[in-house]
Amino acid sequence: MITTWKLAPAIATGNVLIINPPELTPLYGQKLAALILEAGFPPGVINTFAVKARSRAKQSQKTNFKRVTLELSGKGPSIVFPDADFENALFWTTLGITANNGQICAAGSRIYVHDSIYERFLEEFKVRTAKAVHGDPLLATTSKGPLASAGQHRKVLGYVSKAKEAGSRLLCGGKDLDGNFISNTAFADVKEDDVIMREEIFGPVAAIAKFETESEIITKANNSEYGLSAAIFTDNISRAHRIASAIETGQVTVNCWGNLHSNTPFGGMKQSGFGRDLGKEALDGWTNTKTIKIHLLPVESAKL
Repeated sequence: MITTWKLAPAIATGNVLIINPPELTPLYGQKLAALILEAGFPPGVINTFAVKARSRAKQSQKTNFKRVTLELSGKGPSIVFPDADFENALFWTTLGITANNGQICAAGSRIYVHDSIYERFLEEFKVRTAKAVHGDPLLATTSKGPLASAGQHRKVLGYVSKAKEAGSRLLCGGKDLDGNFISNTAFADVKEDDVIMREEIFGPVAAIAKFETESEIITKANNSEYGLSAAIFTDNISRAHRIASAIETGQVTVNCWGNLHSNTPFGGMKQSGFGRDLGKEALDGWTNTKTIKIHLLPVESAKL
């Protein structure tokens, strides 16, 4: 007889859970900690520390090998096939790089469009992204807020300059607006080795390129050190399954972008981290599986 079950390390072995909010936006972590205490958790069982996630992993390795799950950067590909609903694909790909000013790990910052609809897509994408109204996020008329910090503002503008120097076609945007604002920006004909195609910018900057075949786009989609999220736009369900299975990301959405759900796990591959948030899989990183194996003896032997 073999029995397995999960043991929560914070309860069974005295370990603690550490939640790591972004160092530039730590206040939500403090609010969460206050709610955790209010819910009745003993002090010290769950902690929040606003430090860089990779630093936390290194500290764990150097000390006592405390268990760590990391949800890190992303450089998500959004892939638009010619049979996709064009308006739907345009809506989600635009949202995927402009929502929260692209300051989302799962942002669809690499947009690959089939050659047969490429120029049409570029023209419509340009129109959609230009409609954003920047200003005070508390105003109803505002559809575009600022970047998280002055440092991030400088960083994003630096990537825009690098893209121009690399010869990518500026489709729209690239403007330094008042304060920490930057216009929605897109570059077309971006090469695979260009910096804006390879590195996470964490800003509203889209790198757009064309493709022709399924094998080509699978190679391009996987040509990244990151593997967090991807989006596929097609009306062919068989194609959707083929591409989704071949792409090296922890999450793939079809005919939409993002679409998080509390019952489905979210997390990455490669340099996008390990472990999962949401879903029952989120518990795996914080529990230990224990197996007890019992050899049942015959009744006669057991009496002896």
